[in-house]
Formats: sequence, C-alpha cells, structure tokens
Amino acid sequence: MIGIVDYGVGNIQAFLNLFKRLGVEARRADTPEALSDAVRLVLPGVGHFDHAMQRLNDSGMRPKLEEMVLGSGVPVVGICVGMQMLAKGSDEGRLPGLNWVPGRVRAFANELQSAALPMPHMGWNDLQTRPHSKLFSKGFEDGAQFYFLHSYFFDAEDKGNVAATASYGLDFDAVLSRGHIHGVQCHPEKSHHWGEQLLKNFVEL
Repeated sequence: MIGIVDYGVGNIQAFLNLFKRLGVEARRADTPEALSDAVRLVLPGVGHFDHAMQRLNDSGMRPKLEEMVLGSGVPVVGICVGMQMLAKGSDEGRLPGLNWVPGRVRAFANELQSAALPMPHMGWNDLQTRPHSKLFSKGFEDGAQFYFLHSYFFDAEDKGNVAATASYGLDFDAVLSRGHIHGVQCHPEKSHHWGEQLLKNFVEL
C-alpha cells in the first residue's frame, strides 16, 4: 500500500487518482496510525517552505515518518516542496528541513545565471538523467518532459545523490535518489505518461 502523506499541503486527490490509474493501492494518511501499513510513502507539497514544514510538524506524523523512513528503510518520494523539505533548510524560510538528503534549497532569483529570468520557473522541461537512476530504470528510452512550477531549487551537497538535472538559466538538481529516499522537483501528477512511469518505477523499486 502506498501512503500519501496528508498534512494539509498538496493535492492528495491527484496522487490517489494517478495510482488508481496504475492499478496500485494507495491511501490518504493523515495520522501516524494511518501510515503504519504503508510500504511506500509519497510526501507531496506546494507553496511556502516554512508553511509546509510547520504543517508537517504540527500534524503529529513527523516522528512516525522518521521512524519508518530512517529506522525501517521504507522508501519515500518527496514531490515539489515535499522534495525541498528533504533538505537541511531553505532560503525561502527559517525552519529546519527534515535533513534526510544533505543540501539546501536556493532561490533562482539569487543566482547570476537565472536572476533575470521570469519567476516562477513554470512549464515543461527536459530532464538529463544520470546513468543507472532507479526512478528512470524503465520507460524512459525516449526523451521525457516534466511539468515544473517553482522559484527555488534543491542544491545537494553530494552530487552523487542527484538522479536527474534540469536547466533554467543554470543546471539544477531536479531529481534525487539517496538509497531509498527520493525527491522530484517537477510534478509527476501533471506530467502525463512520463509522470505515471516515474511513479510506477518508484512503486516497483
């Protein structure tokens, strides 16, 4: 069962619909007890970093998530702000992140190569995948495009944790894989068959 973490931030129904199309059992989880039988976790997120972190902290689910992910090795994928929450922190706010993947979230507006570009970075973009990336192990023989909507990007400390990059003035870390912990800056739920394939690969890890 896939547990979609519902802490009040993110389009939970879109992921439930996507997994239903894939024929994969998925459930909304808004309490620690509802997380317990999940064998995979999806951590969605939209909006401001501090707001998302505060909502997760207030939900009562963070200790259970850390027990499952860090203690038991349950695979997880963070989506959009959910990926950014995997970092130590963000230039967008003051609260500490989960720090499951060492790195910091930075603003495109503060980078020389991207400061003059329209914000947010919105629309379809190619991904440059790294060899042997688990999330792209099947179904990506041809060039894939994904939908993005963000003004901040994850800057991983260890580039060995980067599964794919995209470009918006500069090349940024678009997909992370650190063991069983994954993050996707783009929106697979809005990325047609490419997004479905990525999440199908996550389910089959």
